[in-house]
Amino acid sequence: MSQTTTRVPQEQRTRAMRERLLEACVAVLVEKGWAGTSTTLVSQRAGVSRGAQLHHFPTKASLVVAAVEMLAERRHHLLEEVSQGLPQGAGRTRAVLNAFGDHFASDVFTAALELWVAARTDAELLQVVGPLEQRVGRETHQACVEMLGIDESVPGNRELVQATLDLVRGLGLANTISDDTARRRRILDRWADELDTVIARQEQG
Repeated sequence: MSQTTTRVPQEQRTRAMRERLLEACVAVLVEKGWAGTSTTLVSQRAGVSRGAQLHHFPTKASLVVAAVEMLAERRHHLLEEVSQGLPQGAGRTRAVLNAFGDHFASDVFTAALELWVAARTDAELLQVVGPLEQRVGRETHQACVEMLGIDESVPGNRELVQATLDLVRGLGLANTISDDTARRRRILDRWADELDTVIARQEQG
């Protein structure tokens, strides 16, 4: 009786290896920061040979940027999923702010923050981090507009959305030092009231 051995296609194995490397990179980056992250540590954490790691990501910068980009894409998809379950009417604005509050208190923001700081004095890293952050920023801004249901053609609304994102990003920064959940909740409750007032005024007039 013959036994058939199922072989995993090379493309699938390669994708799985890349994902292990990127997941490991995020974990090391969050734990040790940019300065403490090395390709050797990442390959060890991922259980991947040094040669295989260098084949996929020849530099530390290429590895870390790919890892943060992967996380950003995942968070973007999660925001899209959250947007499908948002309540209509009362409570929607607060639910939106809560989603973005979670986004900027997550590992993706912590990892991205390490890149921002490092890129400030690393011209080579800045060349790859800059375009990535610009793209992610545009996507996040558009997601916020759609989830809030705010009309950006109204003068001042674009700045209001950007102020909202800057506020939540700042709260996320505070959360990297200590658990800032309670204060963040109070501030976002108050800001949701302000946004609701503006949106209701525009709908009425």
